[in-house]
This record gives sequence, structure tokens and C-alpha cells, in this order.
Amino acid sequence: MKPLPLIAPNPPRLSEHLDALRRVEASGVFSNNGPEVRAFEQGVTDRLFGGHGASLAVSNATLGLMIAIRQAASWRTGGLNPKPGTLAIMPAMTFAATAQAAAWAGLTPLICDVDPDDWGACAREEERLLQYHGERVGMILPYATFGNAIDLERYVDFRDRYGAGVVVDAASSLGTLDDAGEGFGARAPFAVVHSMHATKTFAVGEGGLIHSGDVALIATLRAMANFGFDGSRSAMLPGINAKLPEILAIMAQAKLAEIDTVAGHRAALEATYREALAAFQLQAVSGTRRATQFMAVLLPERLAHHRDAIVASVEAQGVGCGRYFSPHLGEQPWFQATALIEPTPVADKLSGRMLSLPITDAMSMADAQRAAGALTKACAAILVPRDRRTKTGGGAARTTGRTTGQGGARAIASVIVIGGGPAGTAMLTSATKRGALPALAASGLMVVERGGAIGGGRLGRYAITSDSTAQTFLTAVRDNIHPELARLVDHPAGRAVAAHEGALGVPLVEVGPLLRATGDRLTDIVREHGGVVLTGHEALGARRVGDGLWSVQLRRLSDGHVFEQLARNVVVATGGHQPLDRLAAQRVAGASLVDLASGRLLQSDDVLTVGGFEKVADLLTGKRNPKIAVIGGSTSALTTIALLLKSRPAIPLGAAAVTLLHRRPLRPFYHSVEAAHAEGFTDFGPDDICPVSGFVYRLAGFRLEARDLVLRMLAVDGRTPDPRVALHRISGDDDAAARAHIEQADLVIAALGYRPIGMPIADRDGAQIPLAAHGGRPMVDRHCRIVDSEGVPIAGLYGLGLAAGFVPWGALGGESSFSGQANGLWLWQNDVGSMIIDQVMTHEVKAVA
Repeated sequence: MKPLPLIAPNPPRLSEHLDALRRVEASGVFSNNGPEVRAFEQGVTDRLFGGHGASLAVSNATLGLMIAIRQAASWRTGGLNPKPGTLAIMPAMTFAATAQAAAWAGLTPLICDVDPDDWGACAREEERLLQYHGERVGMILPYATFGNAIDLERYVDFRDRYGAGVVVDAASSLGTLDDAGEGFGARAPFAVVHSMHATKTFAVGEGGLIHSGDVALIATLRAMANFGFDGSRSAMLPGINAKLPEILAIMAQAKLAEIDTVAGHRAALEATYREALAAFQLQAVSGTRRATQFMAVLLPERLAHHRDAIVASVEAQGVGCGRYFSPHLGEQPWFQATALIEPTPVADKLSGRMLSLPITDAMSMADAQRAAGALTKACAAILVPRDRRTKTGGGAARTTGRTTGQGGARAIASVIVIGGGPAGTAMLTSATKRGALPALAASGLMVVERGGAIGGGRLGRYAITSDSTAQTFLTAVRDNIHPELARLVDHPAGRAVAAHEGALGVPLVEVGPLLRATGDRLTDIVREHGGVVLTGHEALGARRVGDGLWSVQLRRLSDGHVFEQLARNVVVATGGHQPLDRLAAQRVAGASLVDLASGRLLQSDDVLTVGGFEKVADLLTGKRNPKIAVIGGSTSALTTIALLLKSRPAIPLGAAAVTLLHRRPLRPFYHSVEAAHAEGFTDFGPDDICPVSGFVYRLAGFRLEARDLVLRMLAVDGRTPDPRVALHRISGDDDAAARAHIEQADLVIAALGYRPIGMPIADRDGAQIPLAAHGGRPMVDRHCRIVDSEGVPIAGLYGLGLAAGFVPWGALGGESSFSGQANGLWLWQNDVGSMIIDQVMTHEVKAVA
């Protein structure tokens, strides 16, 4: 039986084109856009692209991508020199050349998840990242997965709405026809880059083709492919030598002459496969014909971990078998070190299940049926022994060892951390600073996170500047004893944050990638030492089941499967929110806030997240001199005002357009009494000074951008208040002026702080334990222990993070006059995280650490 190789290159035979070779020799032109190249470019434009636009032949597709990316990355600005740190969005499931080309063009790859059906870039993720990173995104680089004719209108829309350039990696698509029956990319207003490598359907040997419906664009790229020469021997543009040699152009012309026959045959092979593999999950395709390179198929999920054995079995039957794209981009070491990688749960699953079967020019339909049968047979051989049931004497399956079968978790975990956001991972970071994370993981650590990865949480989704310095974020990784964490200082995410050292905070959209990259490394450390990180899971509640033991009910989000996990300790780090029911009960100056605002009410969280400003702008459309009332004296209130003042495009705010209504005095932070006195600020007493650090208003004081605004509004040290902002301190329930400000405002923004996101806690009998947090009091005591409604700590339960209510004390410092709660990444990553670790780690584990 003849072997069926996965790939059988079939470029044209040069020996059959001697006349053309002699023609090249006679011309004396072997490169530099000679007559053979020009003839091919015109021929491919006419024959495959219906005469639309123009084509540029290049020496390989990677070089084609590099020059196209360089041009497109500055589409918004019109220049050809993208700023350092400019991002290129691309899907996880594409070839390494896609990301390498972006890096060589000076961009940082931003790798996103894919669609579970067509395996191309996920549209929702692309748009989220465009909103999330804003002008940092220079371009979008979708991949026409396995020759698919992807939706190009989507990218026209993205380009027009977000100003990002577009280049389509269509390496496998030369010969693909779109839904209109035209060559894929025929009318595209941006560059579509095809490969002519020997392994492709349009097999030449080496080479690439850039096509666009925009003739002027191709002219620019032609100059860039010729050292940047544009009409002279003087470089006018960034350039490189990417020209296709004349001899390869002869082969390209020959392949063009037969491409319809070749692509049609391969399409018929794919149709045969699809009929034979109907029981397997296959790619959702688009277009009327695909220039198929091979047949991609997904193994059933229950067989994914047997993939190596299945591949070996298929190949033993004489059928070539590959694993494109496994590992995907986000799993490859170079990109893990140099790219920004979003959570990719879909790509992770697809990559682990994917196989490739051969589609070659020499195959028959019977060969395709034989290859499909080989895969079916290999899978059946695995399934038969899996379906046998081994029973013990009592008829029940026997469980041995240290695991429960749920993600490798221990029968009893030492500690479960509920929530893998900034607070939950800050506790792990605290452990790394003490060298204790390996021991904590080995003792039975489990982290449970709803999202696809730990680290970022929602922090990076806020369109504001942090109230922590760049140095604070970098201390989590800088000089860390774990080298994989320490190296993040030089990672693109680390460099982006470091660029803001000395500034008033860091844009949180730039903090998010560093936190996610840190979370990825922490995940690796935890798993390497026997701990468990369960992403895509949520905790439904915890119930006390015995002395010193809790049962946490967990749900896997992918399929709704619910199971129980025992633990000795539970740390709740689920973050905070602004519940709507709080608004309904909120009273301001003696009146109901909901009644006063009368349908004009937003919460600050709605404003501060990415896209929130656009919501505000829509609500104020048509208002010539809008009035905005912001209620609250928290950092979120001041940050909301700062966002409104510096918004682009600007809201037409006149004098006193924004009024801040607050109850307590606004206090700026100072590093020392002397620094405060030097600016003439004396509104503090001994109880307002931290005895540990000497800071004035260490906990109650505003910092960074919020502090700068407060100092201006209080006219400290001669600063000039912003005329657009007015302050009104609410005097009591009879403050008619406060009520009038709210009633007359076009928009009311409630910045009333955050409440903890609760999780049901039950006693042994299943009855809910009433918690202090249910009554609006702090969730935790001074040792970060969760307390009940009587203020009694509940053994084995801890909390940290936004809205937990922790107040520093003793050696942690803080002014005695402070009332409220202290939130801060630095605290969580250091003293607060260590406080919890000291309580949850056994004496034996501490000794090892």
C-alpha cells in the first residue's frame, strides 16, 4: 500500500520550461522586477483576482508580511515609523512567521483567542483589545486559517472605527475563492499576503504575493521591497530587499496556469474527507473554494491526551499526520518572552485536539477515504479499553492516591484561593518574595479563577491612570528569586509599565498585560510544585463540614459540571463591585438619590471602565453646557472627574460644569510633615501622621493624579483651581444646595465605593452564616479573617482585596485618625499577603520554606 505523506511538494518542473529559462538568460535580467515577474503579477491579478487592484511578487511571504506590517502599523498617522511598544493583534492559531514578521517590523505581538468554529481570530476579542489598548494598537493581523476566505468587511470596519491598520496573513489562500467567486482579497483595501512556498497549494519553491484592491498601496510596498527606492537610487521609505527572482517567476507563471485544476482537485479531496469524518469536529469554512493544504480535524475531547498514540497509529498505517498549530503562538517560548498574550482558552483546547491529514496533488478520493479510515480506526482502538469498567468488590470504582480526578487536585487542599485577580495573585507574589511559594504549592494550594488565566482580573479594563506608581507594579517581579518572574522587567509588558516611572501613575490598560504575564508565570510555578490552578471555574459557596475543614462547591464553566473540593483554609479574593441595590437605598442630603437623579444616574465603575467615557458622551449629546454632579469623596470620585476633564474628544465643560459633592474633607497625601509645611498645608494633627513612616494622611490621603487634582482644587501652595470643577461639602440632611446640584445636573455619577463580591458561607447544617459584610461592615478583621455578623472570626476563612475592609495596624503603619478601608496592590503583595500565608501554612511547611 503506497504511503500518503502529509505534505508532498509539487512545484512546476523547470526542466519543462527551458525556453523560458533561455529567455531570462538572453535578457540578462535575473531580478529587480524583471519582465517575468511583471508578467506573473499581471497574470495573477487578471486570472485570480478578476483584474481588481494590483499584485506584488516577493521573495517569500514572511518578507511580504514585514513590509506590509511596517506600512500598515502607521496607517493612522500616515508615517512609516511605528512608536516603540506599538501592538499588532493576531490570533493564537497561526504560524510563527506571523508574529516574527510583526516583531521584525518593530511591533509587539498581541496574541488573542480564536473562534471555536472557524478557528480564526475571535471577533469579540479583537474588538475588546482595540477598545482596551486604544491607540497603542497599530494594526490587526488576522490569519485566513487553513485557506479560509475570512470576513474582510469586519476588518474594514475595525480599521475605519479604530484607526488601526490591517494586513491579512493569507499564506495558505492563493487559489481560494471567496463567497462571490473571486480570488480571496481581490478588492481588499489593505494588503493580503499569500505564500508560494513549495509546501503550499500554489507551490513554487519559495516566494510570496501581496495583493490589494488599492493600487497605490501596492506601489508603496513595491518601493519598500526594493530598499525603499521610490523613483531613484535614494531611499525614500523604510526598505528591504524582498524582490522575487526571475527564475522563480517562471515557476510561478507555470503554477498559475494549473492552479484552478490543482485547487479544484484538493477541494474535492476535502469534500471526501468531510463526508468520511462526519463524526469528528471540523472547521467551519467560508468561500466557494479553498486552496486546501491539508485536512485539519479535531479529536474528541476525551481522546485529546491520547493524541501522540493516535498519531503513531495513523502513521503506522502509512498515512502522514501532523499537529498544526500545536503548540500555538501563545505556547511558544520566544513569544511568551516577547509578546503580550491574552487568555486563550479556546485556542488551548483546539491546539491540544488538532490533527492534520494529507491533501496532496497526487492523492485520489480513495486515498482520502483511506486516511480518514486510519484516523477512525486509531481512535476506536483507544476508545475500546477506555470503555471497559473495572469494579471492586462492592461494585464501586476504587479511588486511590492523592488526587480526586478534578484537575489533579488533592483530596484535601491546604488552601483554596477563590479569585485569581490582582489580589489573589498578589498573595502568591508575596509568597515568592519569601521563597515560600513552592512549599505553599506543594502543601496543597488551589487557585480558582473564572477567567482563562490568573493575574489580570478587571484592573486592566479601566480607562484610567492607577493610584499606584509604576515602581509598585514592578516590585512584584524586579529581582524576584524566581527568574521567570524577574525576566518580566524586560518583557514588553514590563517595559510599557517602566516607561511611566516618575509619572502620576500608569494607565491601567498598560498594567493589565503585566499582571496577566505575572499570573502566567505564577501559574507555572504553582503547577510545577504540585499545586493546582483551575481557570474557567467558579466557586458557588463554601460549607463547614468538620473541625478545621471546608467543602467548596466549584463549577466548571465550559459544561456546568459541579463538584466539591475539601480544604482546610479558604481565601476569598473575589474583588468588589458597586451593587445596584445600594443605589436604591442611598440617601444624599436627606433625600433619596434615585429620586433626586431621576433617570440620570450612573455609577463611577460604569464611567471608569473602557468604553465608559463614550457612554457619558452619548448621554450628554446635544447639551451645550452640560452639568455633571459627582457624589463621593473616594479615589474613584476624583479619578472620575480627572477622566472627564482630560477626555478626548473633549466634553464642552464650562465654568463649574462638574460639581463634587462630598461629606468628609479632601486630604492630600504627603511624604512628611516638612513636605506638607513647605507647601503651606497645615490642615492635619498628630493623629493624622503615620507613626511608622512619618507620612501625612498615609491611608486617608489622595495620591498621584487624584492628589494633584485635590491640591489644585484646594489652591495649595498657590495652585490654580480648575474653573470647570466646583466643590460642595454636604453639611447634613437639610442641605438644600446639595439636593439642587443633583436635581439640576444633566448627569449624576455615584462614586460611593465598593462592596465585596460575596460568596455563600454555610455551617454544618447548611444554614447560611450571617457575615459582617452583609450589613455593610468590613468583611475581615485586623488579621484578614472573615468575621460573622457578631464580629467573630470564622476559623479557616480569610479575605483580601478590593472592599475586604482591611485596615493596616501596628508595624504596618497608618494614621490613628483613619476610618475606612485600605486597598493597595503593594499591601497585598507584601504585608497583607504574608499575614494570610503565615496563618494558612502549617508549621511543617513553614519550616521547609
